[in-house]
Amino acid sequence: MKRKIFKRLIVGVTAAALLLTGCSKVENGNSDSTENGGSASASDLKTVEIPVLDGALCGAPFFIAYENGYFKEEGIDAKLIAADTETRKIGLNNGTYPVTNGDFMFFQSVEEGVDISVVEGLHNGCIQLLIPADSDIDEAKDLIGANIGVDEIGGPPYEATSIWLENYDVSVTGADAKVKFLPYSDGNLELQALYNGDIQAAAIWDPIASEAVKSGKAKALLNIGSDDIFAGKYCCFVYASDKVLREDPEEIASIVRALRKAEQFINDDPEAAVKIIAEGGYSEIDDPELAAELLIEYAYPTEAEFAAGERGVKDTVEYFAEQLHKIGYLSVPANELIDDLYYDLDVKADSR
Repeated sequence: MKRKIFKRLIVGVTAAALLLTGCSKVENGNSDSTENGGSASASDLKTVEIPVLDGALCGAPFFIAYENGYFKEEGIDAKLIAADTETRKIGLNNGTYPVTNGDFMFFQSVEEGVDISVVEGLHNGCIQLLIPADSDIDEAKDLIGANIGVDEIGGPPYEATSIWLENYDVSVTGADAKVKFLPYSDGNLELQALYNGDIQAAAIWDPIASEAVKSGKAKALLNIGSDDIFAGKYCCFVYASDKVLREDPEEIASIVRALRKAEQFINDDPEAAVKIIAEGGYSEIDDPELAAELLIEYAYPTEAEFAAGERGVKDTVEYFAEQLHKIGYLSVPANELIDDLYYDLDVKADSR
């Protein structure tokens, strides 16, 4: 197990934030452990809160693992809740939350000393850089001097776009920056700004991005699910609390095994997965057919891939850490940070 010194999160973030985790989709869970296929008795279940309710479709494995009873099959009584980014980081750091879903935006937090590690990859894709359908922009250099919309400065669409631009020699930092990023708190407002000409490109999450492309109003200049820089690599991961990893790694392993069952279910029947997610209110799905297509494009890993040891998570983590270091978003080289970023979890069933 690695050793890290936690540096306090500051500026308006306190332990009280843990009490303000938002409205939970599942407030109490199912008390009957046999419901939804559970096998353990209620008294044997470990109750945990997992902050994953953010409306994003790409969190599908957590929703399916809950609804299909996979968490309970693994001895976990999961309470799926909502929490903002800072609350998630605090909760993971002190062990209040065992895991959450996240992307490479958390890499900086690890560098700053937050006691969390990547233990699993979730999926590919889910961010696109859009331009108007009638735009004459064809490549990265055409964005020099452009305003680019993002959901937040420092967020995943911002970082993904930065990585892409820097790889094509378009500087995004310091006095040499050739583009300007503008934050929009709502994806639909960001799209409207794109259509109005207030911005020349919009880095935006699915499903809003894919819906805009399907409508014919926008086209993708970058899709991180297929672009050479990102293709075949995880964009989102399962982050675990190092405190829980030290004290009870089997708790984390149980959660990961449940997620793997859910990922196999998604691969086997994406349409059924979309129906479960929509009926549960986990994500707003206006186009079920498109949502199923996205779940396929996200390429959730299969049980066969796990068994064969394919799609190495550590390699992807190190790759994106190096990309962020090249830009200057990380001060520590990837090969020095990787032991803090990644934990090699033994996911095999516990014998206890």
